[in-house]
Amino acid sequence: MYEPIRTKSVHSTPAASDFPHRSRDEELDLQLAGHLAALLAVTDELRGPAADPGLDAAAERLSAEVARLRGGHAPVRAAAGAAGDPAPLHRRAHMLAGRALVVAASRADTAAAILAAERMDAHSPECTGQETAPAAPRELSAAR
Repeated sequence: MYEPIRTKSVHSTPAASDFPHRSRDEELDLQLAGHLAALLAVTDELRGPAADPGLDAAAERLSAEVARLRGGHAPVRAAAGAAGDPAPLHRRAHMLAGRALVVAASRADTAAAILAAERMDAHSPECTGQETAPAAPRELSAAR
């Protein structure tokens, strides 16, 4: 009654693929290393021309953690940034540390999670003396 299908289905996957696949853990390692490397870059910018022992130690710990996640390859370090308004840099560092914390928790990496949480606390508005402006209330559109 029905004619058999003679062509291969477009929905079937080939047994051997032509491109390499990474495991979930490898993908999470790459994400975590990327977030921590970005946090390291912001930390290097915050260090500025004056030496700050706290930021120097944090930068060294971040560098070591990124190297561990990248299989021993040390991250490229930025030169110390110029002195300017540190508030946007602290906000960016806080956001990056939060992202790193989420990924570290997802892959159950305790050392990276602790480091990310410490950096999040260090860049929180309460610790950096930043004033947080309350979010402006959003008005709902009457037109639907």
